[in-house]
Amino acid sequence: MDYHFVYKDVEGTSTEWDDIQRRLGNLPPKPEIFKPPPFAPSEDPELRLKSKDWIDERTAEELEGLEDDPDIDDNRFLEEYRKRRLAEMQAAARVARFGAVLLITGSDFVREVSQAPSDVWVVVLLFKDGIPGCELLLQCLEELAARYPGTKFVKIISTDCIPKYPDHNLPTILVYNNGAVKGTYVGLHHFGSRRCTPEAVALALCKCDPVLNDGNNTCGLSKNAVVEGESKRLIEKFVKQHEDEEDYSSD
Repeated sequence: MDYHFVYKDVEGTSTEWDDIQRRLGNLPPKPEIFKPPPFAPSEDPELRLKSKDWIDERTAEELEGLEDDPDIDDNRFLEEYRKRRLAEMQAAARVARFGAVLLITGSDFVREVSQAPSDVWVVVLLFKDGIPGCELLLQCLEELAARYPGTKFVKIISTDCIPKYPDHNLPTILVYNNGAVKGTYVGLHHFGSRRCTPEAVALALCKCDPVLNDGNNTCGLSKNAVVEGESKRLIEKFVKQHEDEEDYSSD
């Protein structure tokens, strides 16, 4: 049986004779070589390569699963970036985990206060309902708790904490760190009495440096930083109050 082999050159190639004949117009122009369209990533958000902005939007759990994602093989920065993002989120969750005044009972005290982590400062308000000084100081602490979410603020009915604790000592603030009492403030006079403000409370708490932590620093803010910030707020409030009084009198 005869076999016939047809040898075919690479597509698009031609002989020198063919090129001469085309220049003379004796042969049609050489057809263009087929080229596939350039690759473009899919617009499907589930299939597109993961960008930095996309990764910034992920939660810690989602970032944990990115190692097996086939869409990120070409992102060389991913591993280092993923570790840094996880560290940032874990640090933020570890430091800024409070932000409000928590009501506790006597049975909660050891767990919530005495056994708090060594890097957490705890401000404890001993109070009773119906005592005006307690209500005023609680309002100040609620504002400070929101301002310094790295510090733990709790409140407890005085006699739940210390049996037979006298009402005339209320309100009382106890400052704890690493299971020990670092500061005691009995009565409202430490904070300006009836003129008590969150800023005055913060400045008094600075005596137990570094109590106040805004959540951006795992070691707490320095005493000077708190004093400077709270003094500025206090001056701004005083100026605004003075301006409001002048406006009222002019009316």
